[in-house]
Amino acid sequence: MEEHTTQHEEPQTESDAPAEQNDSTIEGMIGHDEPLAQEGMQWFVLRVASNKENSVQNTLLRKIQIEGMTHLVGRILVPTEKIKTIKGGKAKIKEEKLYAGYVFVEMRLEEDGRIPQDIFFLIKETTGVGDFIGTAGRPTPMAMHEVEKMLLDSQKPEDEPTVKLSFEKGETVMIREGAFENYEGTVDELFPEKGMVRVLVSIFGRQAPVDLEEWMISKVEDS
Repeated sequence: MEEHTTQHEEPQTESDAPAEQNDSTIEGMIGHDEPLAQEGMQWFVLRVASNKENSVQNTLLRKIQIEGMTHLVGRILVPTEKIKTIKGGKAKIKEEKLYAGYVFVEMRLEEDGRIPQDIFFLIKETTGVGDFIGTAGRPTPMAMHEVEKMLLDSQKPEDEPTVKLSFEKGETVMIREGAFENYEGTVDELFPEKGMVRVLVSIFGRQAPVDLEEWMISKVEDS
């Protein structure tokens, strides 16, 4: 009977997420029953500096509330996903942005397709903001299928996050840690829920399956 060698410890869950969540709009997520777009508004894509997405989102939401412009600007979203990593037997959950460098803004334009002047300056004077996708002063609205996907991505996930594995079955990998360090092997099976990869390693002329945590292996670059 074939034996499996496992190189890991029993996972201990350790989440980075705060115990309490703020308003879903602030967090870049929406409810399942919200409309695609509020009446008279469309969605637009705003380019922002890297790692400034949440700062821009929160600053704009605050400015719009203070200036009483909620009739011109609706939701402002930064969609995220929860990613679980496992290292040394410990599970860690973090949130990653799905669209790095972009913020999604629901907005009402003038009849000629331009951004209302007050809104234009309010947005442009915000630190970290670039331009809207489109021509100068006339942003291009997102297509409805793009809006649907973005809003779906923005819904708060209900399922337990799994590890995002970057390997494929049949791929050649190098083992970087553990008892089989510096061995090459072939990916035989993936276990995303555990963050594990089963690798076939040649030992004494025979193929032996070894279960490894994802971080313990790396891709072998093509020569």
